[in-house]
Amino acid sequence: MRADYREPDRTKKVLVTGAAGFIGFHLADRLLKEGYAVCGIDNLNAYYDVRLKELRLSLLEKYEKFHFDRINMSDKSGIEEIFSDNSPDIVVNLAAQPGVRYSIENPDVYIESNIIGFYNILEACRHSRDVGNHPVEHLVFASSSSVYGNQKKTPFSVTDPVDRPISLYAATKKSNELMAYTYCHLYGIPSTGARFFTVYGPYGRPDMAYFSFSEKIMKGEPIKIFNQGDLYRDFTYVDDIVEGVVRMLNNPPLPNEEGDQYKIYNIGNNKPVKLMDFIETLEEALGKKALKEYYPMQPGDVYQTYADVDDLIRDFDYCPSTEIREGLGRFAEWYKKWKCMEL
Repeated sequence: MRADYREPDRTKKVLVTGAAGFIGFHLADRLLKEGYAVCGIDNLNAYYDVRLKELRLSLLEKYEKFHFDRINMSDKSGIEEIFSDNSPDIVVNLAAQPGVRYSIENPDVYIESNIIGFYNILEACRHSRDVGNHPVEHLVFASSSSVYGNQKKTPFSVTDPVDRPISLYAATKKSNELMAYTYCHLYGIPSTGARFFTVYGPYGRPDMAYFSFSEKIMKGEPIKIFNQGDLYRDFTYVDDIVEGVVRMLNNPPLPNEEGDQYKIYNIGNNKPVKLMDFIETLEEALGKKALKEYYPMQPGDVYQTYADVDDLIRDFDYCPSTEIREGLGRFAEWYKKWKCMEL
């Protein structure tokens, strides 16, 4: 662990973008339970069932220290007003248009949300440091394992070259890393990027494979399995992602040789699981077998993901550890309750 590691400071106010989203909800819920004041923002778009976003939001709104603003990330003046009104100490940017395959057919929304939206967050952080304003002490932002593309070397290390993204989504995430570094260098904004690896768990995104598989399995409909099931993913339980982010909040990167406080970390389970084994475990958790249809590899997909988390262990004494059977069991338990609520 870093010699200067600081324990979480619950007196800090945290702004979480994408607070009604999957990871944003879990992070905000964890922070609020621990006594933080949290300002959440989200546009509640209809990329997937808005009722699920509204459910997450309703659970957060039970906390006295939670404040929510509905806003589009591309609204620059609105974002700056939220920063001015709430004076966050720490900003965690989790808002983004997700989905590798969706980005191939719908590129515009990725540029608006992931590039322009992130630029607006960077600008708000920058101007928070103007004389008379409350300065943002640390920006933590979500990147993605997708930046590694079809890299053959494993495990994926943050020192590996990532200049060949194979989807627009991945390109926007790599762009976020470059933009954050530039703003850190020019304006002194301490910034930490976290490359998340295939996150799953309760209150998840319906477009993710484990969620959509569950829908079809329970309905008796066939699931689509790509590359004949010969795919490997470093599935990471959402609570493990949140734990990594929480440890980062009060620990901005140490200055590098140029004095820039900027660092990228992988947050992944460090144990790739074959897709067919994942499906078998999901079947067991749901108590029902899947009907399977096999398809070739899809454009934008990668063969495997595998996180090297040595830096995470070294600096934060942390390594995600939830086993796939335990994590899918928790998801299946929640999923069955969620489906009953829908009826």
